[in-house]
Amino acid sequence: MLENFIAGIKPLDEAAMKAAQARLDSLIKPPGSLGEMENIAARLAGISGQVYNDISKRCVIIFASDNGVVDEGVSAAPQAVTYVQTMNFMRGITGVAVLAKQFNTDLIVVDVGVNAEITEDSTVIQHKKIRKGTWNIAKQPAMTREEAVQTLAVGVEAVEDAVKKGHKLIGIGEMGIGNTTTSSAVLSALTGLSPAQTTGKGAGLSEESYCNKVNVIQTALKCNNPDPSDPIDILAKVGGFDLAAMAGAYIGAAKCQVPVVIDGFISIVAALCAARLCPPVKEYMFASHASFEQGYRYAAEALGVTPYLHFGMRLGEGSGCPLMFAMMDAACAILRDMGTFEEGNIDDEYLEEVRDADFHIRGL
Repeated sequence: MLENFIAGIKPLDEAAMKAAQARLDSLIKPPGSLGEMENIAARLAGISGQVYNDISKRCVIIFASDNGVVDEGVSAAPQAVTYVQTMNFMRGITGVAVLAKQFNTDLIVVDVGVNAEITEDSTVIQHKKIRKGTWNIAKQPAMTREEAVQTLAVGVEAVEDAVKKGHKLIGIGEMGIGNTTTSSAVLSALTGLSPAQTTGKGAGLSEESYCNKVNVIQTALKCNNPDPSDPIDILAKVGGFDLAAMAGAYIGAAKCQVPVVIDGFISIVAALCAARLCPPVKEYMFASHASFEQGYRYAAEALGVTPYLHFGMRLGEGSGCPLMFAMMDAACAILRDMGTFEEGNIDDEYLEEVRDADFHIRGL
């Protein structure tokens, strides 16, 4: 089933991208003067196959799950916070919920492994629990390979469902106490970097607790021995249900030909897993903000993406996605509403030399 998902992913539409770029170059501005805004607009055209795009209906999908590794004292917050915050998403009082509302974004929460029964009937929550949390990676694999594949499929299907409901833009978030530990372990396994390089202090660990966290990750990698060439093996052995579902969601977005926004550290590690499983998926991804977590930089370098926003954020949840949505709205507006030189009664002959220089800079 996963192979079928991956096989259905198409490359970006080069003709649409060229048409969008031609439109951008005709607008009343120096060529390339809107920088990344122009690149965003052109890439959105390549994803949809249309020069003009309406991304006003969008959502952030949050995958919530608990992680057995919290038994090792790797988090400053108790495990119960996963359940409480999952409920708070539905109440609309979390950081991402407030930002989503501010930027006209729907919120979807998928329970893939919260260590509690969530019985509330809400349009926000989807019940896709694999089981109540993963096993402790310091002692055994987080899950079976079959569970990893099942969880990847949950992520794909969550995006497919959102697209069927009309969403044209997807953001990927998470909730799961202990998931900076699993993310650092997965990143080390994917890249060969040491846990000391990929591990940060999460939500405020002391120096002693931080050293314990690094040691726990080292132990998990040693005892589980994940295969660095097999992202599914890595997710199964040292990952989490949230991470696996997020990786599946990136694949789902590419399969459905919709743009997908990366949030912070945990989100970008899942994105790296998805890209290692299926490299074309990367072309559909937009990195929102540079997470303050120290492992983020390594993950971004390994994935080959550059974040657009630098706010020193490290909340997670998908909080960077609505902010990035606003930037993408602006890119679409520029392409759609800005006038051309002809419409502005400006003879643009004087820009030929500037255009040549801009094309040279962009390697065109």
